[in-house]
Amino acid sequence: MTDLALTTDLPAEPRRSIVRDLRVIAVDELWRYRDLLYELMLRDIRIRYKQAVMGFAWAILMPALIVAAGTLVRFAMAYMGGGHVAMQEIAGMAVKALPWAFFVGAIGFATSSLTGNLPLVSKIYFPREVLPLSATCAQAFDSTIGAVTVAIALPFLGVHYGLTALWAPVLALLIFCVTAGAALFLGCANLFFRDVKYIVQVLLTFGIFFTPVFFEPRMFGPLGARLMMLNPLAPLLEGLRLSVVMGHDLLVPMVIQAGTRQVLAWSPWYLAYGAAWAVFGLVGSALIFHRSEGLFAEYV
Repeated sequence: MTDLALTTDLPAEPRRSIVRDLRVIAVDELWRYRDLLYELMLRDIRIRYKQAVMGFAWAILMPALIVAAGTLVRFAMAYMGGGHVAMQEIAGMAVKALPWAFFVGAIGFATSSLTGNLPLVSKIYFPREVLPLSATCAQAFDSTIGAVTVAIALPFLGVHYGLTALWAPVLALLIFCVTAGAALFLGCANLFFRDVKYIVQVLLTFGIFFTPVFFEPRMFGPLGARLMMLNPLAPLLEGLRLSVVMGHDLLVPMVIQAGTRQVLAWSPWYLAYGAAWAVFGLVGSALIFHRSEGLFAEYV
């Protein structure tokens, strides 16, 4: 009986350790240092806009450039195919360009957030998660300004808001969680391996071609659409386009005709897949970050 008790108790210890780490990360330390998180976020915002001629217009510049580039690409494709670009397609790109710009900006700043604050990391104790999370929250402030602008512009592009647009806040929260998880993981990895930031720059530069921002997954056929949806951001971006621009309920599958073939444009399982990446990715990254903090001083 003693041996049996010992063997049944062993698997419970890792679970208790994980729960304890999550409690420390999510409740105790981050809550006690919430003022520091807020001040660091304000610092990043002030630095970004200090003596900036354009002011808050910078918040909509990147999404606007993405939409302009995507429009040129779609016009070129339409010209070669003898078709045309509908206003609804431009609206879809605008809706997806905003979260993509948020992801790129947040990851770009968060990856070097630890190495860029070495005096704080090496001399003062605080939960180091605050640094990549403050960079992510500062970028979220920019994206909120951009979201208001896009929401005002969409009716001029022929979009009529319906009840399905209520999916937008849910998808925005999931995108924030995916981004925060990636920020924690990459910020930690860059402290141990300083070339991570260069790899991230390359991936962010070319990642837009592997993420459905300029186009829809259906354009790649049945197999290509499924492969495109393996990108954790893809279901969330497509969900925004379908719910806000197309007025589609994300709990209902959508099959469309692409040429002579039928393509599954949307499935509720895509939403579940994106949500799983958001939740488990954030939790896993937070655990990796928290358990690596003890080694930070050796690599500073």
